[in-house]
Amino acid sequence: MVVVGAGPVGLTAALLLARRGVDVRVLEKHREPYPLPRAVHLDDEVFRVLQAAGVADTVLARSRPMAGLRLLDGGHRVLAEFARHPDAGPHGFPQGSLVHQPDLEAVLAAAAADAGIAVDRGAEVTGLRQEPEGVTVTVGSWNGGRDRSVRAGAVLGCDGANSTVRELIGAAMRDLGTPDRWLVLDVRSPVELPVWPGAHQVCDSRKPATFMPVTGDRYRWERRLGPGETVAAATAPDRLAALLAPVDPAKVEFARSVEYTFRAQVADRWRDGRVLLAGDAAHLSPPFVGQGLGLGLRDVHQLCWKLAAVLSGDADDALLDTYQAEREPHARALIRVAQLLGALMTGGGRSGDAVRRSVLAAVRRIPAVARLATDSTTPPLRHGPLVERRGRAGRRLAGTLVPQPEVLVDGRPCRLDDVLGAGYAEITAGLLVRRADGTELQVEDPTGALRRWMGGASMVRIRPDRVVRSAR
Repeated sequence: MVVVGAGPVGLTAALLLARRGVDVRVLEKHREPYPLPRAVHLDDEVFRVLQAAGVADTVLARSRPMAGLRLLDGGHRVLAEFARHPDAGPHGFPQGSLVHQPDLEAVLAAAAADAGIAVDRGAEVTGLRQEPEGVTVTVGSWNGGRDRSVRAGAVLGCDGANSTVRELIGAAMRDLGTPDRWLVLDVRSPVELPVWPGAHQVCDSRKPATFMPVTGDRYRWERRLGPGETVAAATAPDRLAALLAPVDPAKVEFARSVEYTFRAQVADRWRDGRVLLAGDAAHLSPPFVGQGLGLGLRDVHQLCWKLAAVLSGDADDALLDTYQAEREPHARALIRVAQLLGALMTGGGRSGDAVRRSVLAAVRRIPAVARLATDSTTPPLRHGPLVERRGRAGRRLAGTLVPQPEVLVDGRPCRLDDVLGAGYAEITAGLLVRRADGTELQVEDPTGALRRWMGGASMVRIRPDRVVRSAR
């Protein structure tokens, strides 16, 4: 199996596949890991993907719980606050966490090395040829040497927004909205800045901006660029002072200042035979719900158990047809939420600013609004051959993600996913867990959260990606 791209999505995919016994090779065109920060947010569901890859606790130790979201007016006065609890929630991790992407990639790379996964850097994919027995990948050399060929049972393109794999299979991105140019500043401070430990969104149509403390001494500011405005103009001393206020730009170190074009796009095809796309190669989201990286990690969690089954001969290639059918609706839904939040927080001109000032304090108390601002829960799968919504319990639970409360096994506290194992599993009304390998484990539910979620169901069958397949 070949994974193209050694970013967080590609390395996580490689770990998930290796833990299922798949021989994996990762091809990365860049010779060194990218040293600067990009993604900064992971939610609790995504931490479960990292848990499945065996790295969640290590990443958690290098992250910081995110306190929530504050909406500010143009004068940086708080219009509304949507809090997130820093403790573990229904999925066993804080609802939102802030991370330094190079730290995340270092953890994943170390885990890949420990697992014996070959990561070839300076290996640029230049061609793909599909044959009945697999895929031949043509790899160019960074130093102008001879091309070489790599044989694989399948290829997964996790090679980002400018994906070569996507181009080679003839897939194309489809725009869902207008591109938006932003300045992104990553800053380090020798002293801790006295700021609220969550994301701050300036809801001003003329100068929308975002600020958040990340981890350690790292902070991020973002600001929408005006028509024709360059990074050089946006980082002139007077504009930097206005953006960072009340922080003095002279007292911090600028690690990076770069223009990003935020896009809303989804590829028309995520699969061509045994070649598949995941992450930014398949979709791009605006940043307003912090789900760009999270979407990609969800992709590979849902896909890799299916790929492993196909590669081992336990399932037909038709199983791979369910990948895009299941993941694309969720990707599109979160992209729409990001677009909607962006419009609500920054659109409408001066009249929009006036409306926000007058109504945000009231609407923040509406539960649906609070969920929109802070909740990135995966919507239930309603259709498909791997979701059986029959009977009362099935209609309620099938297609949803099982929660992960802390349970006890022989008096020992455990996360539920660790009890369920890597394959399919069943939970009975008596809280007996039956794993795919025949192992049975009796669990205790000290908080009652698992029983409340089951709601009287006599049995729940759970897929390897923790989606409920059926219940009765």
